[in-house]
Amino acid sequence: MPDAPEPPAAPPVLPRLTQAHAPLTHHVEVVNERGEREQVQIPAERPLTIYVDKRELVTLMTLGAQPELLVLGYLRNQRLVESVFDIESITVDWEVHAAAVRTRHGIARIEERTASKVVTTGCGQGSVFGGLMDEVDRIALPEAQLTQAQLYGIVNAIRLKESTYKSAGSVHGCALFQGEELLTFVEDVGRHNAIDTIAGWMWMNPEATPPSASAVPGNVVASAPAVPMSGADKVFYTTGRLTSEMIIKSAQMGVPIVVSRSGMTQMGHAVAQQLGLCAIGRATNRRFVCYSGAHRLVLQPELAVMPGVRAVGES
Repeated sequence: MPDAPEPPAAPPVLPRLTQAHAPLTHHVEVVNERGEREQVQIPAERPLTIYVDKRELVTLMTLGAQPELLVLGYLRNQRLVESVFDIESITVDWEVHAAAVRTRHGIARIEERTASKVVTTGCGQGSVFGGLMDEVDRIALPEAQLTQAQLYGIVNAIRLKESTYKSAGSVHGCALFQGEELLTFVEDVGRHNAIDTIAGWMWMNPEATPPSASAVPGNVVASAPAVPMSGADKVFYTTGRLTSEMIIKSAQMGVPIVVSRSGMTQMGHAVAQQLGLCAIGRATNRRFVCYSGAHRLVLQPELAVMPGVRAVGES
């Protein structure tokens, strides 16, 4: 009698996340240049201590807009977890300012891997665990291009976006685009928190895989698992300067084109050139500087000099 076929393996399950909310701004009374008292809004800032399997890991200072995704992206960008499916749950409790992470199988050598910390130039004391440059040589970015018209569309979309920065200032914003389409926008007190939150968002919004070509009619097969969102056709935007850590994090997410309204550091430039990443800075209105990876940018210089002609998507 033939052996009964084994039941199909259950598809991997995304982690359970709470939906913790906290006020993003706080009203305070100030005195303006005319000696008048008025109410203004300032960004909230609160500590969030991350515990992984009951072990205290780090405390982040954050706006608190999407704390679960921030924690998930932090673990991803610190290279402490290899896959979103390594995480069982993330629970944020603002009453105790803590995020409890439960993994499925633990994190191997966590003490060793978190022993060496490198303090970076990030706002709010951005930091990475040791080996900042260790993975650069192993990153291979996909082929991708961005047209100058699309770049103008991205800058214009950010200009029109309602944001905490417009109402209260003092925060950084990061966004993920597909062409000129804004996929997600995150603000936080530090740009590193914002990019980590986007990394977490990408993991929680995977792309469905096509049915297996090997599936035979009549066979019982498990549903095709989702795969992490690809960064190949994405563009990362930040209001902050392009440091080495921001470049590395974008590359780790598989995003080959980065745009900033600010400038770039020497180390950020060196890493971007090594990776072949397209780094565009000082991007405001119709002005920009392409620091590296110019082969990925399809120039349309006539759009910059012709008065009265709008870029695609610009209102």
